[in-house]
Amino acid sequence: MSGGARGGVRRFAEREWGPLLKTVSYALHTQRWRAIGLTLSAVALTSVFQIIQNQSWGFRPIQIIGSVKAEYPLWISLLRTPFSLFVPALDLPVWGALAQVLLVFGVAEICIGRGRMLLIAYAATLAGTLYARVGIHIGPDSVFGLPASAAEMVDTGPSAAVVALAVYVCWRYRAYWTAGVVVASMVLEVVLKNNLAGKEHIAALLAVAVICWITWVRRRRRRRDRHDRGRRTGSLSGAPPIQS
Repeated sequence: MSGGARGGVRRFAEREWGPLLKTVSYALHTQRWRAIGLTLSAVALTSVFQIIQNQSWGFRPIQIIGSVKAEYPLWISLLRTPFSLFVPALDLPVWGALAQVLLVFGVAEICIGRGRMLLIAYAATLAGTLYARVGIHIGPDSVFGLPASAAEMVDTGPSAAVVALAVYVCWRYRAYWTAGVVVASMVLEVVLKNNLAGKEHIAALLAVAVICWITWVRRRRRRRDRHDRGRRTGSLSGAPPIQS
């Protein structure tokens, strides 16, 4: 690779990930593990759930706490949805779920705060849970639908929350190419493997798109209000009016 190409790659990396990495690095340097205290708790809870559900006596209690299926009454699914985030999917290696939570939740906790992280994670997971019911109602003949057998599938794990948090953090820190790669990979997943998990990831992306739009509208409104107050303050103090 030539020097010019390397320089271009370096500039792209700095522009795409520089602000994000600086924020994470500063938080970890100044606060150490306290910066991701909630994330570490989530990793620990996921590990405990995994250990318990692999015991002969523990599988059923964990399913009662966090197992979600579309065939269950809605109120049961809504009660279990928050805990389903921390119950690893049975058909996937647990280390994958733990790595996702540690990396993506940790970055999100630092970059957007614990409250917003929890809100987006829950909204994305809830969107997937509700979509499963809608998709089964639509039926398998539609590209947006699901077969009736999907109602019997156990729906747990942090993947929908991870996808939504990754996109939101990238959007907030202007890592637009990275966000695009995440979105494209989720679309490709549905194309190659048209199943419940893939379509729930699309539902999570739609949920986070709505959250991004609401955030953008609120920020724009606050900027406009500050601008209007500045104009009024300037005119009342005798300062010349601001030219638009």
